[in-house]
Amino acid sequence: MPYRAEGLSIGAPVRILLVTSRESGRWVIPKGNQDPNLSPHAAAALEAREEAGVVGLVCPTALGSYRYRKRRRNGSSLMFDVDVFPLAVNTELPAWKEQAERERRWFSLVEAAEAVEEEDLRDLIRSFGQSEFLAATQRTGLLTAVAQKSRVMPMFAWFQRLLPKTGNFFEMFEAHSMTVVAAADALARLMQDGNHDHIREVIEREHDADEIIRDVLRTVRETFLTPFDRGAITSLIGSLDDAIDEMQAAVQAIALYDVRQFEQEMKDMTAIIVDAARLCAEAMPLLRDIGRNGGRLHELTGRLVRMESHADEIHQAGLKRSFIELGPKDPLTFSVQREVYKHLERIVDAFEDVANEIDGLVIDHA
Repeated sequence: MPYRAEGLSIGAPVRILLVTSRESGRWVIPKGNQDPNLSPHAAAALEAREEAGVVGLVCPTALGSYRYRKRRRNGSSLMFDVDVFPLAVNTELPAWKEQAERERRWFSLVEAAEAVEEEDLRDLIRSFGQSEFLAATQRTGLLTAVAQKSRVMPMFAWFQRLLPKTGNFFEMFEAHSMTVVAAADALARLMQDGNHDHIREVIEREHDADEIIRDVLRTVRETFLTPFDRGAITSLIGSLDDAIDEMQAAVQAIALYDVRQFEQEMKDMTAIIVDAARLCAEAMPLLRDIGRNGGRLHELTGRLVRMESHADEIHQAGLKRSFIELGPKDPLTFSVQREVYKHLERIVDAFEDVANEIDGLVIDHA
């Protein structure tokens, strides 16, 4: 599912790229049969390039799956299961393989959900963004169920409404998460084209994040009543800051050893980092009303934990391949690659820590 954000703000709308099918002309996401020589997410990226002419890093952890019926040329009508992988688009090709056979168009999440025919795919598209998720759940009645499962105790809810709106903690959480998203995007561009200009952007974003976390720590000391326990506030912003600190450490290692080309496993881990940063940015505004948003927060943190587990598998596979190919004959290059892998793993670990901190807040306040 190719996507892009229209701007860098926390509320920037997300757009989805759809293409027309060759047979019926209906709107679909790029998809196709998996090449046995490719991993599922790599096959998805190839289909996006050939059918829609877009390039970017695709997250190896599937967003979900849906089922649809396809009529074959021999007259049979068969059901197919499709795994959907988020692809953060950074390049639109002026020409591509199936350009003459398909139309491509960017849609808002709401428009994309209405344009496709499959109900399961509609739900996946709607769940991809925060505001669209809330609108979809309000239409289907799911929000009531979420609220029932994650209800704030009446007395606490009453008391929370009496608390003075001071400290601007939520604004700072959101601002910090957006610096993490921007740094992750710059890291992804570095992994794709090897241009070291992106290193400077990651470092600049990390400096921005440092300014925000200093404001958070100062505000925690100065504010009498805080929306959460002081320790929870500092732990949450600290784990988020660990992610961007490790991004800076990763690009500094890349600069130090003048790495220009990156293994596919490194790119796959970076794709997970990009999607994890996006999920954290979506989670931050939901903390303003944990009782109402507890279900969605739990969904996001569960996905972050699964992505971290998947990243561990990719890390181990990449490190093993690097050792087999380089260890005996080029130990220096192996050591450099191991250093890059180490930082990428730590970045993903930090996002899992963010997920755990958010889960703790949901448990404490729901």
